[in-house]
Amino acid sequence: FGRIDILVNNAGINYREASEDYPLDEWERVLSVNLTGVFLCCREVGRVMIRQGGGKIINVASLTSVIGVKTIPAYSASKGGVAQLTKVLAVEWAKYNIQVNAIGPGYFRTDLTEPLFQDPERREWITSRIPMGRWGTPEDLKGAVVFLASEASDYITGQVLFVDGGWLAG
Repeated sequence: FGRIDILVNNAGINYREASEDYPLDEWERVLSVNLTGVFLCCREVGRVMIRQGGGKIINVASLTSVIGVKTIPAYSASKGGVAQLTKVLAVEWAKYNIQVNAIGPGYFRTDLTEPLFQDPERREWITSRIPMGRWGTPEDLKGAVVFLASEASDYITGQVLFVDGGWLAG
């Protein structure tokens, strides 16, 4: 195939349960997909990018990388791990002209968040916390990913760009 110039790691699963009742097998499954999978893809593609002299890696973290949200301990821990892995790889691979960054989506209507969206009380509570007053759409993420994949971000590495409608600002 030749070169690999851009890698976007966009994998995520979730399991909701109070921490005191959270099954170990679900914890391991969520971390395996959300964190170990990202590490393995970064490692393998990173090897190629090192040989070719550069590239861009964009990992998908989450708003929950930096805030606590009840009943999703594995998801939050895994996405926090993705944010830290992004920083580690950015530091290690900068000398190879590889920029490693992440996006941190806020609340977007997806298969993972559909149960929240369908619960009117939860949906309204979440929406009320977003200064822009709405959940994100796929179009809202596109610009951030295109920016991080472009030459415009050549001097940016190790960052998590939160696309959250202002949640963290408020």
